[in-house]
Amino acid sequence: MAILVTGGAGYIGSHTCVELLNAGYEIVVVDNLSNSSLESLNRVKQITGKNFQFYKLDLIDRDGLDMVFSQNPIDAVIHFAGLKAVGESVNLPLSYYHNNITGTLVLCELMKKYDVDKLVFSSSATVYGMPESVPISENFQLTATNPYGRTKLMVEEILIDLYKSDTNWGIALLRYFNPIGAHKSGLIGEDPGGIPNNLMPYITQVAIGKLEQLNIYGNDYYTVDGTGVRDYIHVVDLAIGHLRALEKVMATTGVDAYNLGTGRGCSVLELIAAFEQVSGRKISYTVSERRPGDVGECYADPSKASMELGWTAVKGIEEMCEDSWRWQSNNPNGYTEVENRLAGVSAAE
Repeated sequence: MAILVTGGAGYIGSHTCVELLNAGYEIVVVDNLSNSSLESLNRVKQITGKNFQFYKLDLIDRDGLDMVFSQNPIDAVIHFAGLKAVGESVNLPLSYYHNNITGTLVLCELMKKYDVDKLVFSSSATVYGMPESVPISENFQLTATNPYGRTKLMVEEILIDLYKSDTNWGIALLRYFNPIGAHKSGLIGEDPGGIPNNLMPYITQVAIGKLEQLNIYGNDYYTVDGTGVRDYIHVVDLAIGHLRALEKVMATTGVDAYNLGTGRGCSVLELIAAFEQVSGRKISYTVSERRPGDVGECYADPSKASMELGWTAVKGIEEMCEDSWRWQSNNPNGYTEVENRLAGVSAAE
């Protein structure tokens, strides 16, 4: 059984590749490397001791993707590929709509051509917009507030319509909350290009001295300490959630959405304190005004994933911080120093 992993060289994709290989699956990875590195795939091989086929390819390249399907016996697809920065999406909406939606349409058209009708889609909690209450369940109103979130919501709607047109499809829509952490080995982790958009890599880069200080946006929310509360989930727990979703879609038909989160909120200051405790580093920060559109609390109700997928997040905040710091300590400049090495990864272009 071969699983096509689009965007498999990225942060969540690479960790999911590790879990797939360790579980005995064969994988084929497609990634255009626009916001990821080949070195992550070299390290996936190092961690697992297993080889796999890699294609440097953009999903919008229909002929190239057709070749991937024609050359490999694909049984199912896990679809991570896409542009992913909320702020950037506001400035470059057309790029986000073209890349994220058109790429998915090409992928689904070729899946239909090759009779592959099992799909796990990487969605996001951004599809909930600004929820009025917490915890957030899958039946909440969907209303994204930025182009990135709208691309996720539009793709969800496309996939729902696709299933309605052909009920042989099995589709899981996985709505992530806030992935942090890294593989226990310290070999793969989150490697943002430029200034990080997410909180944890910003914290780790302050800790290692690459950035001067963290800016906290708002400390006057109605939360435990005034700072924003989010549902942080270990990336390995998240990766395992994809395996459970894959098992579900392979065995059934239908389309279902699942929250992947811990169901527990953690404030910015609580996360900083936990990181300082495990790393022994002091995190310098300043506080500025709230950002427009930010909500005080956002965390999941993950009970549906527990009941229907048999999946529950098990790793706590301390382990997330330990693994994030190990990754950053071992790789102060991310993958950049070795990203041109192709050790053992078969590339077909």
